Amino acid sequence: MPESLVAIASLGGTITMTAADGPRGLTPSLTARDLTASVPELAHVADIRAETLFSKPGASLGFGDLLQALDWSRRAVADGADGVVLVQGTDTLEETGYFLDLHWDRPEPLVVTGAMRPPRQPGADGPANLLAAVLTATAARSRGLGVLTVLNDEVHAAARVRKYDTTALDAFASRPFGPLARIHERSVRYAALPLRQPPVPPPRDGGHPRVALLETFFGDDGELLRLALGAHFDGIVISAFGAGHVSAAMASVVSEAVEKAPVVLASRTGSGSVLSDTYGFTGSEQDLLRRGAVSAGWLDARKARLLLWSLLAAGEPEDRIRAEFAARADGTSPTAR
Repeated sequence: MPESLVAIASLGGTITMTAADGPRGLTPSLTARDLTASVPELAHVADIRAETLFSKPGASLGFGDLLQALDWSRRAVADGADGVVLVQGTDTLEETGYFLDLHWDRPEPLVVTGAMRPPRQPGADGPANLLAAVLTATAARSRGLGVLTVLNDEVHAAARVRKYDTTALDAFASRPFGPLARIHERSVRYAALPLRQPPVPPPRDGGHPRVALLETFFGDDGELLRLALGAHFDGIVISAFGAGHVSAAMASVVSEAVEKAPVVLASRTGSGSVLSDTYGFTGSEQDLLRRGAVSAGWLDARKARLLLWSLLAAGEPEDRIRAEFAARADGTSPTAR
């Protein structure tokens, strides 16, 4: 008999989608019990409790849904689960995994997974991903690592993984550090472990800040940033060129913005860190940091937005926001052991 108990919740996504008769495309239809029943090998790995929380595509999940999934996961652990697996759509998995990681306050593993191919398509990857996720949730070395993302037999830190392809089975990668572990012969083989940061404070009652994410572009003069200021957003993340650069025209608008709301500077490349002391031209990373922008470091813009949202929702002051970004944006956190 399996010694571990794993709780599995489905939020929806491609892994649950089938096509009805007629011209309509894929829609969520399978339940968590349907998913677990399709993988009989799970019974040899752990005792399973399965529940459907939502049946939504990943793009339709919201902060309220994730907070509800967090509460469910905490209750599952309190009821004896040794690990938790959340199944959802891959469209937003890189964001939801990081948000959950910011707030997960238990040593038990919380694993997120999904599928790139629907269950009735040849070569569907959902069953293999679900099995790999459960194996990861039961692995002793997974404890204390926070939220882990598992697809294609790879285990990723939620803070590092991104989706780099629309349909490929290996769409998820952690660049430049690579995955933490691989699933090999039903064993989770870790090569690196992340340095776990303490969870951020929970949102206060009524804490629903509006945080804009703006990607700069060729010819950007800061007009959209001014519109965001006029709309009274509580925080702004700029997805900047290269190592953290914007046009000279936009740089002047950044000076206006930091007087009204926290402005976080990330790179739109999706890999590599915002620099701090290399370039000095107007609109460079040094210039923007001197103007008061907060560096996202190695965090990409999407994850930086989630961190800023969480800190603002908790009512954290500017000095704490800067301190949290300084701690969490450090690219040295995945360390070999």
